[in-house]
Amino acid sequence: IELGVPVRINVENAVAAMAIAHLNGITLNELRVGIASFRGSHRRFEKVLETERVTLIDDYAHHPVELDAAINSVRELYAGKRIMGVFQPHLYSRTADFYQDFARSLSLLDDVILLDIYPARELPIPGITSRIILDLIEHSQKALVTKEELLPYLQHHTIPDVVLILGAGDIDRLVSPVKQFFQSLC
Repeated sequence: IELGVPVRINVENAVAAMAIAHLNGITLNELRVGIASFRGSHRRFEKVLETERVTLIDDYAHHPVELDAAINSVRELYAGKRIMGVFQPHLYSRTADFYQDFARSLSLLDDVILLDIYPARELPIPGITSRIILDLIEHSQKALVTKEELLPYLQHHTIPDVVLILGAGDIDRLVSPVKQFFQSLC
């Protein structure tokens, strides 16, 4: 059976989906065709650009476990490549609960760009900002920028081999401008 999308989490999800489908009468041949044609979900490890110079992947990951899965998947698929993550924390309360875990996960990257917290339905919590994550990331290739500063930041820094855009807030609005920027380099 050939799966139409990469990464371990997709394999695990596909096995579960195939088991349920088979138990509900789907034939093995139908499963084979269906799984091979699956191209993934929007914003779930979605490859939005692949050139000789850079690969851009967009992922909705907004919890440390999801960040680990996305980053480790990229490490598997692009072994030996320089990987940058652009992460927008989602919710002040989630950041307060998981900032140490976020920092540990993001430390798996070669370069980290943090955006301000996307508040959604919450009011700010005193002392809870993206800075508390940034301060715990275990390497020096890290920055805290606003959404408006992201493209100028990228223009003045070495472009990595793979860029992951991560988060559940309005970071998805940056995918197209970042993609256009990388396309302009080719």
